[in-house]
Amino acid sequence: MATLEKRTSEGYDDEVDKAPVVAAYSLDERRMAALAEVDNAKFSRFHFKICMVAGVGFFTDSYDIFAINIASIMLGYVYAGSAGLSASQDLGVKVATPVGTLVGQVLFGWLADRVGRKRMYGFELTIMIVATFAQALSGNADAVNIIGALVVWRFIMGVGVGGDYPLSAVISSEFSSTHIRGRLITAVFAFQGWGNFSAALVSLILVTAYKSQLLSETTANPIAIDYMWRLLIGLGCVPAVVALYFRLTIPETPRFTMDIERNLEQATADIIGALRHQDVHYDPDNIRRVAAPKASWSDFSRHFGKWENFKLLFGAAYSWFALDISYFGLGLNSAIILSAVGFGSPDPKVTGTLKYYQNLYNVSVGNLILSVAGLIPGYWASFLVIDSWGRRPIQLMGFSILTVIFTVMGFGYNAMIATAAGTKVFIFLYCLANFFQNFGPNVTTFVIPGEAFPTRYRSTGHGICAASGKVGAIVIQVVFAKLKNIGGTNAFLPHILEIFAFFMITGVCSTLLLPETKSKSLEELSNENQDGFVQGYARNSTNQRA
Repeated sequence: MATLEKRTSEGYDDEVDKAPVVAAYSLDERRMAALAEVDNAKFSRFHFKICMVAGVGFFTDSYDIFAINIASIMLGYVYAGSAGLSASQDLGVKVATPVGTLVGQVLFGWLADRVGRKRMYGFELTIMIVATFAQALSGNADAVNIIGALVVWRFIMGVGVGGDYPLSAVISSEFSSTHIRGRLITAVFAFQGWGNFSAALVSLILVTAYKSQLLSETTANPIAIDYMWRLLIGLGCVPAVVALYFRLTIPETPRFTMDIERNLEQATADIIGALRHQDVHYDPDNIRRVAAPKASWSDFSRHFGKWENFKLLFGAAYSWFALDISYFGLGLNSAIILSAVGFGSPDPKVTGTLKYYQNLYNVSVGNLILSVAGLIPGYWASFLVIDSWGRRPIQLMGFSILTVIFTVMGFGYNAMIATAAGTKVFIFLYCLANFFQNFGPNVTTFVIPGEAFPTRYRSTGHGICAASGKVGAIVIQVVFAKLKNIGGTNAFLPHILEIFAFFMITGVCSTLLLPETKSKSLEELSNENQDGFVQGYARNSTNQRA
């Protein structure tokens, strides 16, 4: 006869209907068999759909984040003339999105573990669409400055962008087969490179299209450039609108259904439906919720209070922080750095709107070169080897090589920019840094947190790690804005590059705290005993999905 037992340790807080022990083992076996279906599945059109739906979001994220690199120059010409935006204004429009992203990563990471990946997926994209469109329609008024309005809307957009990080990583991870998981998550993340490239390409097209109108205007508040920046930013919501329907209709991940909703029958049906393309009929009124560990603050503290789990969270979070110091330091300031070294600078004899045109054209071309020569190849180099080399070796290699590159760029800065040949060497090293950021820690700091935490904390853990990265992005933007002109215009740039090198060294150290995650199931990586994970059925409970 079944007995009742109150489980209050190791995360169990249900009254468990303790039928014969074999029943609990049977549930454990059913759970592991269902998960094995996911872990061993061959690559299919369903995996391709997941990759595309998640990837379009990252394309939009990257486009929206890095378009401001060029748009801020346009804004300066329209609203501040040849002097451009002040340091505070430039900092405001660039740092607003990382601040919002930080909030979104923590908030949506927690919500995805709390109420479901599916319920949040699409909501964050809607925030991005609305905020992006609103930026393009912003204007000056007596009580509201255009820069202030953009800062507010870019913060809101950043909240949506932040939500995309944990949601897309975890959804890709939990639907993926073990042997292709690294490549699938990397392929999703690699859409960032195409977003960056597209922002520069759209800018180049707009600058070319409005050339004749721009050259016919005076330098005071050129209308052509006002059209340019609004179109450049506003077009960022187009791919997001296309992807919205598919995000709203994507199924819930079976691991969330099984381990957090604790609905074993529903999860099994979802797996068969998604991977085998078969319909499974069941009566939700008769489905009973199983007894499994539940997320709570005490359980979170207990899990991450163990050194082997805490060092993983700390190592992943700090690695992302160190990486984003250089990644956003370069990415959001590439126009400033390229201008400082004289790459593509307008002819000093040129004045008026022709100077505006040449500068915007050269900055757009420069960003295209950086994307094609460094960013995009780096993502796909990681894609090719991440499931054979492993995540940890790629991250160690990337941080180590970046340390050398930034040391040479920083200490050799003045010597290199003194000659035309030296400037070319500097630009080559700049592209090489972009390459090894992506063929290195930029990819792996995204992949590892999507794999290494238990299901009930996977999205929360990823959100914490990603938010740590955005702290780095915010810090370096403030440092860049406040320090770059110490001693003269852009005179402090070499020292900022030296600061990048220091943080790359610390990234090497934090990587040593991380385990290798390739070729292991998500359950193996959770650091939790899977034998007896399910303790039977919870008493008097059905789990009908809302």
